[in-house]
Amino acid sequence: MTETLTGAPTVRAPAAAPTLTGPGLLTVLLAAALPLVDFFIVNVALPAIGADLHASEAVLELVVAGYGVTYAVLLVLGGRLGDLFGRRRLFLAGMAAFGLTSLACGLAPGAWSLVAARAAQGAAAAMMLPQVLATIQATTAGGRRARAMSLYGATAGLSMVIGQILGGVLVAADIAGTGWRSIFLVNVPVVVLGLVLAVRRVPDTRSRHPEPVDVPGTVLLAVALLALLAPLTEGRATGWPLWTWLSLAACPVAAWAFYAVERRADRRGQTPLLPPSLFAAPSLRRGLLIIVPFSLGFSGFMFVIALSLQQGAGLGPVAAGLALAPMAVAFLLVSLAGPRLIARFGTRVVATGSVLQGLGILLIALAVWGDWPHLGLGTLLPGAAVAGAGQALQLPNLMRIVLAEVPSARAGVGGGVLTTTQQASLALGVATLGALFLSLIPRLGMRDALLAALATQLGAILVTGLLSLRLPREVG
Repeated sequence: MTETLTGAPTVRAPAAAPTLTGPGLLTVLLAAALPLVDFFIVNVALPAIGADLHASEAVLELVVAGYGVTYAVLLVLGGRLGDLFGRRRLFLAGMAAFGLTSLACGLAPGAWSLVAARAAQGAAAAMMLPQVLATIQATTAGGRRARAMSLYGATAGLSMVIGQILGGVLVAADIAGTGWRSIFLVNVPVVVLGLVLAVRRVPDTRSRHPEPVDVPGTVLLAVALLALLAPLTEGRATGWPLWTWLSLAACPVAAWAFYAVERRADRRGQTPLLPPSLFAAPSLRRGLLIIVPFSLGFSGFMFVIALSLQQGAGLGPVAAGLALAPMAVAFLLVSLAGPRLIARFGTRVVATGSVLQGLGILLIALAVWGDWPHLGLGTLLPGAAVAGAGQALQLPNLMRIVLAEVPSARAGVGGGVLTTTQQASLALGVATLGALFLSLIPRLGMRDALLAALATQLGAILVTGLLSLRLPREVG
């Protein structure tokens, strides 16, 4: 309140709430795509990386796992830091760090330096990505939020498939003799463009009542996730030494300690890293339960199919990547209709997506059974297209459902919980389904090992379909 020259008080109008414009939304969606593209882009490049850097299978798995584990472990912390220091600031810092670590990956002189750079790249992604969801939650409402969340989900799903296709194209193109290194170097100009747009177009938001970082919760969550993901990703390649079993045994202990610490902080009125009270919302709790088997099966499938098409069917990286192009096209087209379908039919759209995805995977399995090893774009097209359509009805809508009841003040925490669940499940899918596939090859051959992996994914799809029947019928 201020006074005029006559002494009469005047009331200053409150500052207008920040609004995310179209260019701003495009900028944050670009940032959302980068981490997921880079999770999958290495799948088709692993043979070239191994040959060039003389890397063993265990080290190559670390190239994938080092990124995925640090990314998953630090995502919730990234969301909390955005609430505390400002989401735009963390977004810019994370994007800049992602560009620098991508450059380090592209220039890595050896296998272990590449592993270290990939781990740092995952940490940068964990700083950047939670700010995307938090910014959308804090700067949109009503129909605009629904459309923005649908676009976010569509971007996430499309990025997973595009990453694998782009990886094959870049490796084969061998731009300026860079070979596999171009899959990382291509991020640098994209990041520069993103930073320029973000400075101008992304509004600054933060929590009105930021809480300090929950150090005990952060440490215990990191220990629990590392204790689970590290042995599962490295166990098979290293022969399951004693440390892997000790680590797996420590995981439930660390998880229980984490829950106890977080529950106690929540009851005291503090804001823990992952508030148990957040899970009181049925949409968040049930949506996350579905995202786990969906992401686990999807990432495992992408890893397994990339190896099968190159090492079993004898396709080059471009042909192996393009074989999944129908999946990307179908996902894009169907995801655009997601908001209208949800508005008309409610969450039963997600269950329908599970049925379609299962049918697509079954068609792919039939193609493998009948045409092996003569697989390619033509033989995989029907199954890939149907599976992509089914995935488009699930993932974008699930992400919207999970965050539907999360208040704006907890946008960073809610976004961190969602992305952590998704990323940990993606890493777990590569570790478990990938390990199953590779362990079965010596005994069954690659075709039957692939069929076993596809059958396992069908089981995960069945779980998602059954769980989706328990979703709240309407979406806020």
